[in-house]
Amino acid sequence: MPLRPAVNAAARTLASAGVPSPQIDAEYLAARVLEAERSRLALIPMVTPEQLEQFHTLVARRADRVPLQHLTGTASLGEVDLDVGPGVFVPRPETELLFAWALARLEAAGHDRPPMVVDLCTGSGALALAIAHARPDARVHAVELDPTARRWAQRNADRQQAQGDTPVTVSAGDVTSADVLAELNGRVDLVVANPPYIPTGAVLDPEVAEHDPHLALFGGVDGLSVIAPMISTVARLLRPGGFVAVEHDDSHGSEVAALFAAHGGFDQITEHPDLAGRPRFVAARLRT
Repeated sequence: MPLRPAVNAAARTLASAGVPSPQIDAEYLAARVLEAERSRLALIPMVTPEQLEQFHTLVARRADRVPLQHLTGTASLGEVDLDVGPGVFVPRPETELLFAWALARLEAAGHDRPPMVVDLCTGSGALALAIAHARPDARVHAVELDPTARRWAQRNADRQQAQGDTPVTVSAGDVTSADVLAELNGRVDLVVANPPYIPTGAVLDPEVAEHDPHLALFGGVDGLSVIAPMISTVARLLRPGGFVAVEHDDSHGSEVAALFAAHGGFDQITEHPDLAGRPRFVAARLRT
């Protein structure tokens, strides 16, 4: 049976259901069924009835606003593919900007020893594993509070290590605690974090509200209930001159920068926008 008409019909179904990128999602679902790259679908003009039935099943679930990544089983950050599914936050494309900044920061530092990196609120392990893959000389630690998400992070870390990447140490911990990773106090060169930052009560797409774990999403009424106390943890972990970058809600740029300034231990505090010009993450340096 011909593939392209089925994909185009699926795209119309997804568009009617309000899916933001219906054609792209339909193609990814077809690629999942055919175990092929999306870019190579044009080389597969015909499919079997069984494959078409599998495809229709996935399209129906996507029309019910199950996240695409839950249906394909993977999400990406940098050059790393991550296993994701129920119980773990799906990495967003916006985090690529923080990841790129982190790599540039490590490169600019020119360490004469293996740099120490910590990823707070790691979720699936996305930032930690992407950094470890790009910088095999780094010693990377990842912290996650939620047991379900932590199992996904460990699963991804084990798979990446089996494929030859630098091991990433995944730890249980509350990033607002005074003792999380206490053994690394004053030794860390770079901290990255994509913490819960959505204000409670915000209206979200069904893929987010119904499928991402709320522990990874919401940061209290103002969205800052994790970020504000986490800054003391960051200051404790960093060595003098070490850097940090924290992703935040697009309404929080100035507030997060102000929290770093109010702490008193940071300088070079910089607000970074995303590609649409919206505030996306704040970077800072621990004073020397």
